Amino acid sequence: MKALILAAGYATRLRPLTDAIPKQLLPVGGRPMVDWILDRITETSADEIHLVTNARFAPDFERWAADKDVHVHNDGTTSNEDRLGAIGDIDFVGLDDDLLAIAGDNLFDYSLADYESYWRAKGGSCVAVYDVGDRELATKYGIVDVDEHDRITDFVEKPADPPSTLCATATYLYRRDHAALVPAYLAEGNPPDQPGNFVAWLHKRAPVYAYRFPGEWYDVGDTAQLLEADNRMRRRQGLPERTKYLPS
Repeated sequence: MKALILAAGYATRLRPLTDAIPKQLLPVGGRPMVDWILDRITETSADEIHLVTNARFAPDFERWAADKDVHVHNDGTTSNEDRLGAIGDIDFVGLDDDLLAIAGDNLFDYSLADYESYWRAKGGSCVAVYDVGDRELATKYGIVDVDEHDRITDFVEKPADPPSTLCATATYLYRRDHAALVPAYLAEGNPPDQPGNFVAWLHKRAPVYAYRFPGEWYDVGDTAQLLEADNRMRRRQGLPERTKYLPS
C-alpha cells in the first residue's frame, strides 16, 4: 500500500496566512499540521509515503521532508485558477497500488491502523465518515447514506435534504483496481476537485464502505477552525491557549 498526502491547494480562505506558508505547514499545537497526519500514516502498513503539492510551495515541502521518508511531488501549478484539483493530483502522481489518500489539513484522533484493518476485512474501498449528529449541519458537508453493512448507497455534496448525518472526511482507502479508475473518471469530464466526487462516482460501480471513526475531527478550512484546532492541540501538548492564531 502507498500513502498520498494531498497538499496542492491554495487555501484561499486562510489568506493572508497562506500567501507565504502552505496551510499544511501552519503550526497547530506547536507542530506543522501535516506532522500530526504523518504520525498517523506511520501506524499503517504503507511502504511509501508521498505528498503532492504545487510549484509555489514545493520548496517549502522539500525542506520539510528533508529529514523524513516522504516523496514530494510538484504538480507544476502556480495558482488557484490553474490547480489540478485533488482527484487530478491523485492522477498526476499515479501510484499503482492500494492507496491511502488523505487531505493534509484533515486532523483526527482515530487510529489509521484500525481503519486499515476495517478496510481489509470489507474487501472494497472505504471513506472515513464522521457523524455530525445534526441535519442542519449536514447540509454543509458531503454526506453519505449506507445500507445495513455500511456499504455506501448514496453520496451527496452539501445536500439541502441530507439522507443521513454521516459526513465524508477526506481520508480514503482505495483498492488498487479502484484507484486505477481515476483516469477513466477524469476522462468522462467529471470534476477534478473535491476528492469526495470520485467516491460519489465509484460507489455506483464498485463496493465502497463507510468507516465510522471514534474521537474528534477537524477540517481546517478557515481561521476560526484553525484557532480551534490549534488550541485543542496546544491543550494536549500542555501549551497555553491563544485568543488569536499566530503562525509561530
